[in-house]
Amino acid sequence: MAQTVLHTAASRGLADHGWLKSHHTFSFSGYFNPERVQFGALRVLNDDEVEGGRGFGEHPHDNMEIISIALEGALQHKDSMGNVATINTGEIQVMSAGTGMYHTEYNKNAGEAVKFLQIWVFPNKRNVEPRYDQVKIESPAQPNQLVQILSPNKDDAGVWIYQDAWFNLGKLEKGSKVDYTIHKKNNGAYIFVLRGKLEVNGEILDTRDGYGIWDTEGLTINAITDAEVLIMDVPMEF
Repeated sequence: MAQTVLHTAASRGLADHGWLKSHHTFSFSGYFNPERVQFGALRVLNDDEVEGGRGFGEHPHDNMEIISIALEGALQHKDSMGNVATINTGEIQVMSAGTGMYHTEYNKNAGEAVKFLQIWVFPNKRNVEPRYDQVKIESPAQPNQLVQILSPNKDDAGVWIYQDAWFNLGKLEKGSKVDYTIHKKNNGAYIFVLRGKLEVNGEILDTRDGYGIWDTEGLTINAITDAEVLIMDVPMEF
């Protein structure tokens, strides 16, 4: 029988630093909830808004797969591997931190906020050589279809990471329905609603709600309104 967990938008942790507003689905920095440390290999899901011209100074990471998805605006990236890049709306970036690296992230535009998701996934291989990648998220061939934006496979659509994880993004019209099959036994799916209202296996979800489901082969999403959703399919044990 499927097991589930619901994290409403209002129940998330909030860090408000003035220039940065960050909602934490899972325990992060000054926010700690022992019941919300992770969902399987999914460790961090931060919903960040950075005001114009501000950002994160140089800081280290190691042995973590770090994914950024730009939702609005443009994020300037620079790292110790020599990469300098701009992550624009509709793009996804990944860093395999491996043996260790440093990076900075800044809002490229002084006159507008940048909004992005910062996601951390535990890797299945430690101490790898650090790497960086960034791609544009492609549009689906047909309306109301999911688009794969991340997988474990270098030759697949989107970026790849050192973990048996698959991320899919969907823009759904009101009244549409999407079935999703979990890729691997012992994986679960964490559904994050970017906008709109959805029904997932009978559970009603609003904007920025999160819903985890495991011990099941799949799920069905019904769009109650026009909506956008991110599905993160990750190992529950690793």
